[in-house]
Amino acid sequence: MLAPRPPVVPCESPDTSRRKKVTSMACRISELVLQCRDPDAMAEFWCAVLDFVVLSREGEVDGEEYGVEIGPREGYGGAQPVLFLLRHEAPDNSAHPLHIDVSATDRDQDAELERLLSLGAGPADIDQGADVPWKVLADPEGNVFCLLKGRVKPLEGSATSDH
Repeated sequence: MLAPRPPVVPCESPDTSRRKKVTSMACRISELVLQCRDPDAMAEFWCAVLDFVVLSREGEVDGEEYGVEIGPREGYGGAQPVLFLLRHEAPDNSAHPLHIDVSATDRDQDAELERLLSLGAGPADIDQGADVPWKVLADPEGNVFCLLKGRVKPLEGSATSDH
C-alpha cells in the first residue's frame, strides 16, 4: 500500500503576475526515452538494475526504428515510469541533457555500487568532485546515471519488497 499523498501545494512563479494556482496534477512522467545502439542489450542491463521486465518490442529491426519498452511488472501507467529504449545508430550522449537517478532498496550504497558494476555499469566523471554523496556511473553505452546514497522502500510487488 502506498503512503498517503501530501496535500497539493500551489506552484508559484517568481513573477507574481504570472502566478497560477494548481489544484490538481495535470500530468506526470510516464515514460523516459533513451536512445541507444542496442535496445535489447540495454533492456537486459536496465531490467537487472531496476527489477523491470520487457513490456513490448516495437518497430522493425533492419533500417527502421526499433525500440524496447521496459517497466515494472504491473506494466505501463503504474507508480513508476517505463523506459523506452529507442534504437539509434549514433546516439549523442555527450551532452547528458537528462539522466536517471537510482536509489538502492535493499542494501547500502556500496553494496549496490558493486552490484551495478557487476551488471556492466562503469564509473563516470562529469566533474562531480570527490566529496559528493552520490556515485556517477555510465550504462554499457555510456549514458550517465547516478546512484544516490539514500535508500528508498521497494515498491509493493517488486522482487525486493518481501525483504
